[in-house]
Amino acid sequence: MSEAVPITPTPAPTCLVDRFGRVHTDLRLSVTDRCTLRCTYCMPLDARFKPREELLSFDEFVRVVTVAAGLGIRSIRVTGGEPLLRPRLPDLIARLVAVPGIEEVALTTNGLLLAEQAEALRGAGLHRVNVSLDALDEETFRRIARADGLDRVLAGLDAASRAGFERLRVNAVSIRGLTESQVVPLARLCRGAGFQLRFIEFMPLDAESGWSSGQVLTGAEVRGILEREFGPLEPLASSDPGQPAVDWRFADGGSVGFIDPVSHPFCDRCDRLRLTADGQFRNCLFSTTEWDVRGVLRSGDADVDARLVALLVACTAAKRAAHGIGEPGFERPARAMYQIGG
Repeated sequence: MSEAVPITPTPAPTCLVDRFGRVHTDLRLSVTDRCTLRCTYCMPLDARFKPREELLSFDEFVRVVTVAAGLGIRSIRVTGGEPLLRPRLPDLIARLVAVPGIEEVALTTNGLLLAEQAEALRGAGLHRVNVSLDALDEETFRRIARADGLDRVLAGLDAASRAGFERLRVNAVSIRGLTESQVVPLARLCRGAGFQLRFIEFMPLDAESGWSSGQVLTGAEVRGILEREFGPLEPLASSDPGQPAVDWRFADGGSVGFIDPVSHPFCDRCDRLRLTADGQFRNCLFSTTEWDVRGVLRSGDADVDARLVALLVACTAAKRAAHGIGEPGFERPARAMYQIGG
């Protein structure tokens, strides 16, 4: 009788590596698809939102993050929609900060509700706040956001600064024919206040499918506008290889960042995965495939955590080399930015 050959169990993965060798340590967590604005590059005026029962609960978010942390996820970015619309958000922040292995929890907001919540968010342990602000002129702000609120965003930045957030970041989307006049004022504001300013190229994720390459005000063009006003900029070496922004230094001190997904894609160093508010894993903003987390969480099965691991591994393994904007056969995702998570 032949001797049985012992079976060595396959060890559980300890990190999320795709077939191109990219190690994934960042998870973007959308907590709602609702928003107080209707920015042209993100959502339509008549946006329809998911029923609340289809959104993940705080317990479900924490369970996913706990599993993801066991696979090497170290930073969480809470997004929306507008995440500050989610009731009791500081409670979720505190729970995410407490997950073993998570080193940073950040938040991206449009700032309208930040003044009221900055202290609570800081008290919950939130490490960093990113505020979306595309214009400092009321008319231009209104044309982009399709709502009023510039004064509230500025008040939110001030409140966050007073609450003790030291690395406040301002993200500005650049749109040709619309935001050129806002570049210098935004730079002056952020240089004076000590905020980190980043200009982001307009991407094909607008819900009304109006994007065209001609609307992309490139990072190089924005940099040219800044150099005409402030003098030559000098590139800075990055301490974080997964960081999407390339930072440049002003001659008299301070820096500005550029996120150029259209003109200079950074896909080769992307280390991000995404979880939508309604519980779907995505491996890219422009992914056309999703992995159903909510179904697993609510299945009632005993092996939920193991199935979540399998989903994360499969999602990572399926990641493409690049998003493909501008290439033949590029396919826009069916979901707009507000449905995915900024």
